[in-house]
Amino acid sequence: MIRADGNRLSHVANGQIRTDPSMQLPRRLSHLFGALGEVIRTERPESAAAEEVLGNSNAQSTLKLGQARGVVLLAAATAGLAIGEYHPSVVKKAVVGTGGADKRQIQAMVGHLLPGVKLAGPDAADALAVAITHAHHLASAHARARRTGVGA
Repeated sequence: MIRADGNRLSHVANGQIRTDPSMQLPRRLSHLFGALGEVIRTERPESAAAEEVLGNSNAQSTLKLGQARGVVLLAAATAGLAIGEYHPSVVKKAVVGTGGADKRQIQAMVGHLLPGVKLAGPDAADALAVAITHAHHLASAHARARRTGVGA
């Protein structure tokens, strides 16, 4: 989670929601939904963002990731949050400046854009990168709306 005040960004929190791999998938998804709902109730974000899922060579992993992503979108939508969705190359370009950036570059730029952040891991860095992308897109939309007089 980040806070955005115009172009000024600050770190609020980051972490990981872990599930027990020995649990059946429906229970793991339910745990994810409940934990996300609790974070949303506690932190009260104004919006949410998710990265689009790209297929990989392991169809089963891609399917499970898609199901988890669906739970994330459902938790945010259930809380009434506006949700932004971004392709991984858009996230990389927004944070690093190139759509072909690697994980190390993303982690370095997240650390630069959010000084003092202590990352809970590479997935947390990716999530913060998506949040940064979302904040930039919202700021651009608001600036356009002010210039054109059309609501964002």
